[in-house]
Amino acid sequence: MTDTGPAAHSAPASPPSSGPLLDAERGLLFVAEEQTAVLVDEELALEAARTAFAATVEGVVFPSLAVHGSDPRNQFTLKPSASATHAGVKIGTYWPDNLKCGLPRHHSTLLLFDQRIGRIAAVLELGAANAYRTAAADALAVDLLAPTDAAALAIFGTGHQAAYEARAVARVRPIGEILVVGRDKGRAALMAAALTAEGRTARVAGAEEACASADVIVTATTTRAEDPPLFEADWVRPGTHLSCMGADAPGKRELPPALFARARVFCDLPEQARRMGESQHAPEDTVLIPLGEVLTQRAKGRTDDRDITVFDSSGIGLQDLYLALALLKKMDIFL
Repeated sequence: MTDTGPAAHSAPASPPSSGPLLDAERGLLFVAEEQTAVLVDEELALEAARTAFAATVEGVVFPSLAVHGSDPRNQFTLKPSASATHAGVKIGTYWPDNLKCGLPRHHSTLLLFDQRIGRIAAVLELGAANAYRTAAADALAVDLLAPTDAAALAIFGTGHQAAYEARAVARVRPIGEILVVGRDKGRAALMAAALTAEGRTARVAGAEEACASADVIVTATTTRAEDPPLFEADWVRPGTHLSCMGADAPGKRELPPALFARARVFCDLPEQARRMGESQHAPEDTVLIPLGEVLTQRAKGRTDDRDITVFDSSGIGLQDLYLALALLKKMDIFL
């Protein structure tokens, strides 16, 4: 409703005399992609993920909203978040045609609120940082759930995110070999070569071979429910951990649904996992264990060497909030 009458044109009330300055007085803080990309690293992202998942246990966790732009191929998600001291909204975009103009298909922007007046206090571009943030959730899940001696990693996916996942997992487990699985063998070979150039042992493998060899399987694809699953359920060995990073919107699916009957399933937020994560395809009686409860020792993770564990990562706003605050702290900026 539009305000009418004299009150609509009256001067605003005077700002409070204490506390942080209003936007008009100090200016809106803008931290560009070029700055955050330099500041972020795997250690910072992993510690931010630990803080975020611990906060899910007793704090408020808001579900995400996945929608599309005027062109349905262009998709974006809104991930709201709030802690006791801060609140914000991450907007993550996926514009597939960006490659034609030399831009990444994915980008992320976080809006932080001034808690006193409800206006935007800071805008952070987090394109590269978001890749670290997503991989950090994977690394945390692997650290909590995977066999401690896991040495073989299978990565399904050859896009921008997949290499970040491989590096993050290799920081928390003694990974000796990385098996790269992709529909496009040329892209898979390029990714394996890039990882090898970093001093890792990586090679292209088929899906069945990768599953038979892997202690940890990470899926980071755009596969949808109408596509065939990435592999067969009976290809996964007992004792394997799987991190499913690609299903973050209704209609996406990477796993064979039959695998749920063999696995213990963990997630970031159960209600969201059921709506837009990999678990949207799980049987109704599947128990979803929040990863934060394992982190804070309220729930058990791996209970047996033969457990198949699945981490369903659909992404929560608290990850983005705590990552942004860690980046600002590194810049000696406190909001």
